Amino acid sequence: MQVPTPDDLARLVPDGALLALPPDNSLPSLALVRALVRRGARGLRLLGVPVSGLASDILIGAGCVAEIQTSAVSLGEAGFAPRFTAALKAGTIRVRDATCPAIHTMLQAAEKGVPFMPLRGIIGSDILANRPDWLVIDNPFAAADAGGGGGGGDPIVLLPALQPDVAAFHAAMADEAGNVWVGRRRELATIAHASRRVLVTVERVVPGNMLEDERLAAGTISATYVEAVALAERGAAPIALLDEYGADPAAVAEYARMARTEEGFRAWCERHVYGDALKVAAE
Repeated sequence: MQVPTPDDLARLVPDGALLALPPDNSLPSLALVRALVRRGARGLRLLGVPVSGLASDILIGAGCVAEIQTSAVSLGEAGFAPRFTAALKAGTIRVRDATCPAIHTMLQAAEKGVPFMPLRGIIGSDILANRPDWLVIDNPFAAADAGGGGGGGDPIVLLPALQPDVAAFHAAMADEAGNVWVGRRRELATIAHASRRVLVTVERVVPGNMLEDERLAAGTISATYVEAVALAERGAAPIALLDEYGADPAAVAEYARMARTEEGFRAWCERHVYGDALKVAAE
């Protein structure tokens, strides 16, 4: 049986899709991001869950992104995300500002199959003025709790359910049944449950069924939620992957330095996006 590649998965992501990506500390698939750049994806609407990092900046720099909804875009210790910053200044992408709790809450609503969920913490912030889709109402139970009639005085925000078209991430392993092990990164289960389609790159495929192993089951996402898995050795690099391998700060710093200019970003892509594909083809 032919094992799918990241490029096979990239063909399953339609242009214009709402694409959910985890942050740099939660198993991003840089292998799939590179494949999307090679495919020439366009009009993607990124969802940073809950923040965005290197993966998002690469897609933005390659012209794949029309919109991003996130609470932040950053390369961490390497500084600002240069291609996001350039696109924002040029007005070539739309930014929908959000907060970390809000993004998780909207995904949890989709996961549970309900149209909305409430959240308190953002009341009083300026973000509400820029999110007409987030509604502030009076807590309908406040009057009952107080034992009296009438409402008011206890505002709460209602956030609509958010269902990504595609969720993409990298994991250490999948099994023969298609289950995927993400360890402690249980937020990836929420993303998978909430999304219409889940595409995962992994370091390896192991025999058996991890859901039947008491040691692995708690950190495993059922194949019920996973549409496709592809092999991609070091598919999260230069980001760390659990206990498999560490981060490469020098590589991220090199990207941050080169991507300050469009010419430098193109040179980085020639080396790290298209160059990788040419090496694989040669092998």
